[in-house]
Amino acid sequence: MDVYKLLNQVKNNEIGIDHAAEILKKLPYEDLGFAKLDHHRTLRSGFGEVVYCSGKSDEHLKGIFQNFYDHGTDVLGTRASWDQYTKVKEILPMVKYDPLSRILSVHRNEQEKERSREGCVAVCTGGTSDIPVAEEAAQTAEFFGSNVVRIYDVGVAGIHRLLSKVEEIRKANCVVAVAGMEGALGGVIAGLVDKPVIAVPTSIGYGANFQGVSALLTMLNSCAEGLAVVNIDNGFGAGYMATQINRLAAGGEKAEAGQNEPDRAEGRETGIREVRIQIEPARRIGKAGGL
Repeated sequence: MDVYKLLNQVKNNEIGIDHAAEILKKLPYEDLGFAKLDHHRTLRSGFGEVVYCSGKSDEHLKGIFQNFYDHGTDVLGTRASWDQYTKVKEILPMVKYDPLSRILSVHRNEQEKERSREGCVAVCTGGTSDIPVAEEAAQTAEFFGSNVVRIYDVGVAGIHRLLSKVEEIRKANCVVAVAGMEGALGGVIAGLVDKPVIAVPTSIGYGANFQGVSALLTMLNSCAEGLAVVNIDNGFGAGYMATQINRLAAGGEKAEAGQNEPDRAEGRETGIREVRIQIEPARRIGKAGGL
């Protein structure tokens, strides 16, 4: 529940003061016994609480989703199974599920959500096998309000594929580089662009890949500046951080655009004054017979 929306509802007599007081009591968090739901998180951090679905019982998961929805918030769940999706759909028919990223999402107004997206995050993968993790990152960023461009299968084994997309990648405010095997993609991209790069090691690879440890160590030891690394297969963490960076960048662009217009107007006025200053002496000289 948005506090400002709640206060406006009271102001407009849409809900009573007593009802609003009851809602406010539950805003910091609500204790369901099996879970303590953080309804205050959006107010504190700008992002709502996200549900990690794996390992939760059907009843617990349904209870959490229903409660968040009843409080007027969109809901994002990660690492969900198809069975969990069908259970949540029983109580929230509008819920959407992507089996590739394993993301569950509930939007109250999806069209408005899409219209309000800003900036740009580029999500790149080394190979096609990395796409499930990349989609978790991309869909997380989209859920929280970022435009996302997907650039998949541009690994260093065929670096010409990556180089052909560099200009497109450079337009983004932040880049997520998802790769398994030796995990070189993040460092290479960081050496080509002037934007923050978030590297995501994946568990894709053979034997000595150690289920992503080799990619993780490569990314952590990269000599390229501007590269940060999240945990193995943690697409969600990368998408979340990328959105925070993108929000700052997009907000700065808006502020700069807002400041430039007055500057341009001031420049026009300054130019007019300069022309007047040049014309007036000329007129005086002309009257004196100098021209």
